Amino acid sequence: MRKDTFTRFLLIAALFLGQFSFASEAKEAISEEQGTDLKTEIKDYIFHHLKDSHDFSLFSYTKENGEHKYVGFPLPVILWDEGLQVFSSSKFHHGETLAEVDGNYYKLYHNKIYKTDAEGTINYDEEHHPANIKPLDFSITKNVVMIIITGLLMLLLFGSLARSYAKNNGIPTGAGRFFEPIVLYIRDDIARPNIGEKRYKKYMPFLLTIFFFIWFLNMFGMTPLGINVTGNIAITTSLAVLTFIITNFTGTKDYWMHQFDPLGKSLPWYGKIVLYIILVPIELLGLIIKPFSLLIRLYANMQAGHIVIGSLIGLMFIFKSWIGSPLSFGLAFAISLIEILVALLQAYIFTMLSALYFGFASEEHEHEHEAEVAQ
Repeated sequence: MRKDTFTRFLLIAALFLGQFSFASEAKEAISEEQGTDLKTEIKDYIFHHLKDSHDFSLFSYTKENGEHKYVGFPLPVILWDEGLQVFSSSKFHHGETLAEVDGNYYKLYHNKIYKTDAEGTINYDEEHHPANIKPLDFSITKNVVMIIITGLLMLLLFGSLARSYAKNNGIPTGAGRFFEPIVLYIRDDIARPNIGEKRYKKYMPFLLTIFFFIWFLNMFGMTPLGINVTGNIAITTSLAVLTFIITNFTGTKDYWMHQFDPLGKSLPWYGKIVLYIILVPIELLGLIIKPFSLLIRLYANMQAGHIVIGSLIGLMFIFKSWIGSPLSFGLAFAISLIEILVALLQAYIFTMLSALYFGFASEEHEHEHEAEVAQ
């Protein structure tokens, strides 16, 4: 009885760590019945948790007859396949059935939607990749839902914060007392030192938005909802592209001169030719490397954190002992606490580097002829 209670405690604790659902114990039983290796099952479950999905599943369980039950809600599927096709993701039943829409059949295969025949046949090419037609997918997935929720949360939160400032003569109240020091830190310790006193204000809206957007999404990823938005490379790429666009479209003349004339007037033209063959391509390559480093850093850190925690929780079901399971749970809990700090740290790093790039782009140098006139 005590052992059963302890096992239940571990399962509930694992749920609150936000990495596994109630299906864990059931999946183990299914693996043993079907002869599937438990380690492979846990590995597949971890990577399934990291992926985006066309439905919002809170948790799942298996009945005694082996039927899977999912607790959650479907999301709208929006496809362009010789016209607009809109239907509910419940037609897929988590990839177990085909969706028939206006005589067309669609199958959810590895989280991607393919057009098939009535039997759901998937054809493969020579490299064993699906060769079926893949319609343009504009569906509202789980990640999109969380992006919308985060955006609305920020709008309500900072909208009410602005109203409270106006009402109380600039004195924060309620949640504003918590967020005001963070806003001031981003302004005084990130924007001003890296961009400069003259131009930092025009970048502040973006810096504040990107910091809180990444931070909130990272924190949502630590909840039992199983959301991994910032662990999706498409999302981090979009954020990095925004920084890239703002950096280059607000760049000054000196910024672009430095890209194509990094040596300035320090050498005569004939002495620059050889150096330019090397320096100019490096400077231009740096334009791509900067946003690439932003997207990879955020993606890799958040993805790795989920994999480590999920693996440690999976060890509880492999050990199944009073020594190994509590040890795995303790390590997973400790890593989860560290991940809370990492969630904030990654938002800070992305914002700091963006401010640095903006500072490079908006910097102006005093030209030699201007210095002579001043003398």
